[in-house]
Amino acid sequence: MKKALFLFVIAMAMFSCKDEDKPTTNGVLPVMTFTEQQYDFGTITQGEQVEHDFVFKNTGATELYISNAVGSCGCTVPEFPREPIAAGATGTIKVKFNSAGKTGYQTKTVTLTTNTQSRREILTIKAQITTAG
Repeated sequence: MKKALFLFVIAMAMFSCKDEDKPTTNGVLPVMTFTEQQYDFGTITQGEQVEHDFVFKNTGATELYISNAVGSCGCTVPEFPREPIAAGATGTIKVKFNSAGKTGYQTKTVTLTTNTQSRREILTIKAQITTAG
């Protein structure tokens, strides 16, 4: 009985793990082409809040979906388009960085979950943070 219950739970887990956030594209996938995937803010003062827009174009042949964007820490906050990006259209990922409590050279990332072939796109920001006075 335990074995049957275990098999049932495994089967349910497998069927419930569908890829809901990736629309069907008949094998044709979008491509995110960024003007840059890395940005260096240079030297900023501790506590300063800075932001940068990462511009991209969907150079694929079908709609691009971004289902999530996550910063590598709470100090890095991305904003991303929630609507599909048509083939040939452009979009922007705005990344805000709060340097409060940080010192020295910092590198942070934003991971985008997409329906591109790699399913993940990574953006990087950098800054040298100095203390005032």
